[in-house]
Amino acid sequence: MSDFQAIADRVEIEALRGEFTDGAMMRDYDRVASLFTPDGVLRMPNIPVELEGREAIRAWGRRVPDIVEFLVQNTHPGVIRLDGDTASGRAYISEVGRGHDGRGGLNYAIYHDRYQRTGDGWKFTERVYEVRYEDTSPLAGSAPRPAGASGSAVSQPDRRENSTGSGPRHP
Repeated sequence: MSDFQAIADRVEIEALRGEFTDGAMMRDYDRVASLFTPDGVLRMPNIPVELEGREAIRAWGRRVPDIVEFLVQNTHPGVIRLDGDTASGRAYISEVGRGHDGRGGLNYAIYHDRYQRTGDGWKFTERVYEVRYEDTSPLAGSAPRPAGASGSAVSQPDRRENSTGSGPRHP
C-alpha cells in the first residue's frame, strides 16, 4: 500500500466516524445505517442493545426521538490500524444527554470499530460503545426550544453578576 493510499484511507475512515456522529446528532438514522455494511453490527452493551444489519439500526433510530430529549456527542480522533481492505480503530467520545423521563447525564466512552473498504467507500462492520465514565447527576441545563416552538419557553440562566460579584447568577 502506498503512503498516499494509507493517508487517503485514514482520512476516509475519520470522515466515516464524523458522519456517524453527525447522523446521530441530527437524528438521521437512515444515514447512520448507510454507514454500515449490510450485515454490520452496532453494539451498546450499557443499554443493552445489539443491532445487527442496517434495518435494525434504522428501526432503533425511529424510536430514539420517543426516548431521548436531546443528545450531544463529541467524537475525538483515535487510532486507526489499516490492514489492506479492512481496518480497526478506536474513537473517543464525550456525550451529554437526557431522556424524556428526566434521566440524563454525562459520559466518556470509546467506540471500538472494525471497518471494511467497499465499492461505496469505507463502512463499519462493527461498532461497539464502551462507557468508561458515567455521571448520572441531574443536568442543570436544558436544550433550548427552537424559535416559534409550542409550549413554554425554556428559561435561560441570568448571566448578570450575582450579589457577591463572583460569577454568573442563576435563578
